[in-house]
Amino acid sequence: MPRRERENTLPSFAAALAAGADGIELDVHCTADGVVVVHHDAFVGGGTEIAKTASGDLQRAASSRGVEVPTLAAVCDLVQDRAELFVEIKGASIERQVVTVLQRYPGRSALHSFDHPTIARVSRLDRRLRLGLLFEERVPDVSALLTAHGALDAWPRYELVDVPLLEGVHAAGGRVIAWTVNEPRDIARLAALDVDGICTDDVTLVAPR
Repeated sequence: MPRRERENTLPSFAAALAAGADGIELDVHCTADGVVVVHHDAFVGGGTEIAKTASGDLQRAASSRGVEVPTLAAVCDLVQDRAELFVEIKGASIERQVVTVLQRYPGRSALHSFDHPTIARVSRLDRRLRLGLLFEERVPDVSALLTAHGALDAWPRYELVDVPLLEGVHAAGGRVIAWTVNEPRDIARLAALDVDGICTDDVTLVAPR
C-alpha cells in the first residue's frame, strides 16, 4: 500500500492485506542468475541494474541503499492465497522464470503487462494462467486485442473505462481492472459502472471498513 509503506515491499503488501485488499498488484524483474524479484524499476537505487546483477549482489546493493527488494516467492509466502496476486511483468524476456514461480504457488494469480507480445508468449507457455493487457490509450476493439494475445483481462487507465469497454470485455469472459485510482469521486464512478477491480495506492479508499 504505497501511501503507507514503500511500494513493492513486504510491509506494503502486508498493510494492504490488513486493510482488506482482495488483490495485490506488483511488478517483477529477474536477476542475472534467474531469481524473480519484485521492484518497480529496472534499477535499484538508480545505480544497480537488476537484470545484470546476481541475486546476492542485488540484495547487498539494495540493503546498502535502505531498499527492500523481495523475491516473488517471498511475496507468495506472505500472501498465501489471502488475495489474488496480480503480477505485472516488467523485465524483458523473463516470462519463463515468472511462470515457473507461479506454477508452484497454490493461490490465485494472474499476469499482465504493457508489453503485449510478452503476454502472448506467456499464453503459449501455460494456457492455464489468467492473463491481462495494460493500456493507457483508447483501443478501438479491446476484446479483439485481448483475444489476439491470449488474454482475458483488460487493464485500462481508469479514465478510459466506460460502458462499451466493460460490455465488450465481459462478453468475452474477461475482467476490467482500472488503474491507478486514488480519488473518491473516480472510485465512485467506477463502482457505479460495476468495474471488476480497482487498483489503488490506498486500499482504505475502496475496501469496506
